[in-house]
Amino acid sequence: MRSSTAALTALLLSISNYGSEVCAEEAQPLGEVTSSKLQIHIPKTLTKQGGYDHREALFGIPPYGGSIAQNLFYADADLCDSGNIDTRAGYPIRAKDDDGNMLPWPSPYILMVDRGSCSFVQKVRNAQRVGAAGVIIADNTCLCSAGDECHSEPGKDCEQREPIMADDGSGSDISIPSFLMFKQDADLVKAELEANHAVRIEMQWSLPTPDDRVEYELWTTPTDIISVDFQKDFKEAAVALGNRAYFTPQMYIYDGIRSGCQGFEGENDCYNLCTNNGRYCATDPDNDLDRGISGADVVKESLRRMCIWQHYGQDDGVGVEWWDYVNEFMFRCGTEEYFANNQCVKDAMDHAAVDGSKIDQCMKDSGGLEGDAQNNLLEVQLLAKDKSGVVILPAMYVNRVPIRGSLEFPTIFKAICAGYASGTVPAVCTKCSGCPDQKSCITNGYCGTKKQQESVTTSTMIYAMMGLSVFFCLVTVIQHRRYQRQVQEQVKGIIAEYMPLDEEREHNTAVSEEDGEFT
Repeated sequence: MRSSTAALTALLLSISNYGSEVCAEEAQPLGEVTSSKLQIHIPKTLTKQGGYDHREALFGIPPYGGSIAQNLFYADADLCDSGNIDTRAGYPIRAKDDDGNMLPWPSPYILMVDRGSCSFVQKVRNAQRVGAAGVIIADNTCLCSAGDECHSEPGKDCEQREPIMADDGSGSDISIPSFLMFKQDADLVKAELEANHAVRIEMQWSLPTPDDRVEYELWTTPTDIISVDFQKDFKEAAVALGNRAYFTPQMYIYDGIRSGCQGFEGENDCYNLCTNNGRYCATDPDNDLDRGISGADVVKESLRRMCIWQHYGQDDGVGVEWWDYVNEFMFRCGTEEYFANNQCVKDAMDHAAVDGSKIDQCMKDSGGLEGDAQNNLLEVQLLAKDKSGVVILPAMYVNRVPIRGSLEFPTIFKAICAGYASGTVPAVCTKCSGCPDQKSCITNGYCGTKKQQESVTTSTMIYAMMGLSVFFCLVTVIQHRRYQRQVQEQVKGIIAEYMPLDEEREHNTAVSEEDGEFT
């Protein structure tokens, strides 16, 4: 019993590591493509070929496909106390106002803040509150790998592993982006700012654009509440993008053997958190091992969704039936009472036009969930999880690049549209990516409300009628002038014909002395 309790504790600890700083080896996805760039344009002496090495925050909303280039100001503080942030301090020194106080950091600006004393999220949140457009966290500890390029503070040892700017669980309200700049580079920038020299820095984001099709994937679990709205809303976008985008839903499960949930004799040491004698596990969503939804229930539903995707979405990358089933399940079976209810699951599949017999057979053929047997689909999912390096759920990747910020329709749709090669952007992206309400634009086929669309149509008709009126007026004036010219020419012709007769008559009736008198 003690070993079972220890195994359960180890599993829960291993799957609940959501600290604010995570080791790079644990968090960095294998083969991840760099999606951002950090460069200094002024002064030129600090411009570096290819930009500065840095790390992106796992929170905030970067403008994918865009950049932020502004003057940099050094706060000369850790920005941990939200009630004591002096926007009139720091470097470079600015002019003074009428009261003799230095002017605040002029908006828009990017703020450099020292690392330490509080979480990354707290620093960036406070910078956002005072108007920063972006944040550069200046590392205060050298990496051991930097060698002689970096000089640590006296008595401070170097770090073996670089920190990751992870979300501490409260970063959903942060909308500005942030980078971590390594100490050897940050020290040079701070020295320039403290010398009261202007520094202009650019934070840039891009997605790999390999071809005319974007690939995107969502890592989640059937009990994840954060991704609910996205899964409800994004079907229309997936359909509109069609074969120009390929979606892959990924179910996040845990390796029970690695977590110590399978005993030496192949028995399940983690109670109802796992299936297959402790091979595949999931967290208990209600943290009650004796009642409600169990981890094993989550694994089973995850396998079911994987089979639905295999039959209805793997070929086209759209998977209308998969989206429909997930929505039906959330609507009908999302509660503790019905989550594992077979009849509820059957109803959800029937309403989504999913053949339940095919899905049941798929789950069996993959290896099932009973006994100490390997399940092929779940094994593939474990390998994909290790390769992606997913740490926090839910997680979205576009062209293998993790998308930062909250899982919202506009953020993901813009990121997908930014992932196409030049000249291959689909019409739906051109029409709707810049629209304030992108979902409505995709659904209705136009940007804006129906009233706005009608008003645009009415105004267009008015302008068209005015244009036609002006056209006909011009035609009328031209015709009138042409007619006048024709009449004038006819009159001149008639006058020209009669002029010789008048001259002859005048000649014949003239009286001279030779004619004599009339009698």
